Amino acid sequence: MKELVEILAKALVDRTDQVLVVQSETEKSVHLQLTVAPEDMGKVIGKQGKIANAIRTLVKAAAVKDGRRVHMDIDQ
Repeated sequence: MKELVEILAKALVDRTDQVLVVQSETEKSVHLQLTVAPEDMGKVIGKQGKIANAIRTLVKAAAVKDGRRVHMDIDQ
């Protein structure tokens, strides 16, 4: 799931070198922390959060295969 978020984020931003995804796991859940450059925050979040919600939806769909829950945060 970490790789999925990283690929999606790098496709959206201008400063791909500043994309960082940190994954922490428990038995039944995964927490992802996406960090991007401040000037790229709008591109990752989108209008009214639509792009961020779309990324979360894709990650949750990937997590269903593993029977896990996913929580994703976006920071700068």
